[in-house]
Amino acid sequence: MSVTATNPILPGFYPDPSICAVGDDFYLVNSTFAYFPGIPIMHSKDLAHWEQIGNACDRESQLPLGDTGHSRGLFAPTIRYHEGTFYIICTNVSYGGNFIITAQNPAGPWSEPHYIEGADGIDPSLFFDEDGTCYYIGTHPNPAGCQYDGDWYIWIQELDIENMKLVGEVHNVWNGAMRNIIWPEGPHLYKIGEYYYIMHAEGGTGPDHAVTVCRSKNVYGPYENNFCNPILTHRHLGRKYPICYVGHADLVKTINDEWYMVMLAVRPLEGYTTMGRETFLARVEWENDWPVVNPGVGRLTDTVEINLPKWTAYTAESNEYVFSTMGQLPPEFMVLRNADKSHYSLEKGKGLLMLFDTHTLKEQASPSYLALRQKHHHFMAKALLDVSNLSEDKRAGIAYVQNNLYNLRVEVNGKMAEVILCEKGTDRRVISMPLQGSNPLEVSLEVDGLSAAVIIEGQKSPEVDIRTLSTEAAGGFTGCTVGLYAVADTENTDCACFKRFSYSEVL
Repeated sequence: MSVTATNPILPGFYPDPSICAVGDDFYLVNSTFAYFPGIPIMHSKDLAHWEQIGNACDRESQLPLGDTGHSRGLFAPTIRYHEGTFYIICTNVSYGGNFIITAQNPAGPWSEPHYIEGADGIDPSLFFDEDGTCYYIGTHPNPAGCQYDGDWYIWIQELDIENMKLVGEVHNVWNGAMRNIIWPEGPHLYKIGEYYYIMHAEGGTGPDHAVTVCRSKNVYGPYENNFCNPILTHRHLGRKYPICYVGHADLVKTINDEWYMVMLAVRPLEGYTTMGRETFLARVEWENDWPVVNPGVGRLTDTVEINLPKWTAYTAESNEYVFSTMGQLPPEFMVLRNADKSHYSLEKGKGLLMLFDTHTLKEQASPSYLALRQKHHHFMAKALLDVSNLSEDKRAGIAYVQNNLYNLRVEVNGKMAEVILCEKGTDRRVISMPLQGSNPLEVSLEVDGLSAAVIIEGQKSPEVDIRTLSTEAAGGFTGCTVGLYAVADTENTDCACFKRFSYSEVL
């Protein structure tokens, strides 16, 4: 029996994937940057179908974000399993640095963070050797002094996993496969056969991104370069190729002793990327003790055949959320930074109540914004809201967010629906639509590639160019999210009431 996986296996803002296998179960994590809760825990039994079973960092004590920038916060988690315990190691680049959290159940709860003293740099990973010794591997600035931006080194040190402390000497083992390479990062360490392998990304998480590998019979090296490096990249395929920026990979072995690789990549549209870096899958075979990715093809494919039975018991994300019937929000919903939980509540028979907060999306704060990841180039998001307490100084609707400085908002004030495009932190009202008095009011945002339109009370607005909401224009490491938004001009205790929210692909 086999199953076919469709790439990307996790569409939307799911960058920097890391994966581990426990029996016939697979667990995968991704970076979340300034979004909360942090580090979604994805579960699968066939590598093709995935469900989110929780979030590793769901308490502010685990994930202080404060006023961190949109593309700061949590970078590049790694998930591993050893002798009954799950480990996630990650970097909070805004507060605290490199840390480890643990759990007996991957769905949670996860422990408070153990910050690793002396662990500088970013992108840490863990490796448990056959004798139980644990090693920390990460990347940091060249200890001899950086000669150029991105002149970093991969380093390894033994980690006392019981006490969460580095022991012994630091070993700077590798600075990339190519000459004068930038940003050797996202390293993972494996022992396969008689060799230790370091697989890592280099070239920067952009058009020159690549996956490379080296090996040694000693964990501390010296490491031998693979003359076939990079073992995976799309940088030679040109900027118009439909999948770009391929890199930051991790390996996993199935119960059938077959190997697969997860990695990030993007799907630009006419040269613009709105969904951010997504998670893709590839098959790996071994030749001469080196990994070969998608043999005979050498690039990512639209589908991947997996020698595992199809998993039919998984729970897919919903397309529609009826808040009046919910006891709690599903784990896929996110807010920005550390929100006051009292600002969001579910009331049976009524809906989702969100405080009219005075913090706006343009601030590095936590506005009243409850979001999902954009997963398709063409989609429709709909919100049903009570307009009875809306006014010119208390507004609610839908927001489509690349970051604080680049976003699109549909703000309803009770009499008008205004479409506001924020570029470089400056708001511009591009559309005003008078309301006809419907209550509750359905507000729809339709994104068609690089343009967007609003539909209210049967009227569709002119299209708005949203190319500035792309990574290429706005910069940063995140992809767009879309969700519910409430804002006020003055302090108050009132709440916007959302009855329903839906997100669906438009074919």
